[in-house]
Amino acid sequence: MAVLMRLLNLAVALVLSAAGVHEFEWSGKLAAGQSVEVKGVNGTIRAHGAGESVSVTAHKHGRRDDPAQVEVRVVPHAAGVTICAVYPSRDGRPNECVPGPGGHMDARDNDVDVDFQVELPRDVRFVARTVNGNVDAEDLGAAVEAVTVNGNVRLATAGLASAETVNGNVEARLGRDDGREAADFKTVNGNVEVRLPEGANAEVEAHTVNGGIVSDFPLNVEGKWGPKRAHGTLGSGGRRLSLTTVNGSVRLEKE
Repeated sequence: MAVLMRLLNLAVALVLSAAGVHEFEWSGKLAAGQSVEVKGVNGTIRAHGAGESVSVTAHKHGRRDDPAQVEVRVVPHAAGVTICAVYPSRDGRPNECVPGPGGHMDARDNDVDVDFQVELPRDVRFVARTVNGNVDAEDLGAAVEAVTVNGNVRLATAGLASAETVNGNVEARLGRDDGREAADFKTVNGNVEVRLPEGANAEVEAHTVNGGIVSDFPLNVEGKWGPKRAHGTLGSGGRRLSLTTVNGSVRLEKE
């Protein structure tokens, strides 16, 4: 753990309070291939590729509830670092900050928003998880995973990516990644739009119930009314690329 702490070069979290504005700042170094994971409940998460170190800023603001009651925790681990907005517990079950999709995180009608701004090196992976808010990740170079419930997802990376929301649109611009790991982009109420470079290799599957499917790449489309499916092989095939919505359209565009 001591070695890991030195690797991360953890800075002391700084919280400033003035006129109801609360700020949190953290910076550290991660090795190539490690990940920065940011987990929120209410608020936006924005990330941008820049520099050689990781920098995370959180802006907390509320209308009825006190922003000081929402703690931002930093949890270093072997795969990188996880940073969470942890709201006060109101039902006897404590909220927690744990790596990955697990862990109990519930705002319980707390109206405090925590907006995260992240800068990270292009060789570091990025994971964003929130409930009520948009996820926006630009100019990244490694793998990206973005999950929200009520919000839009917009991302651009040279690496592999996946994105999921329920009420919102998904927009992704990907580089040519010929790995074998699957890439899923899905929503329920919204559109899915993915842009790939010419010469990309993938096995594409697209599905919508109430909407259309448009592709700049050759795909076989099944169905004209009601549910529609499309599938096709791009280039030499390889990884699975899935685009799914229920109430919305699917677009696969060429850069």
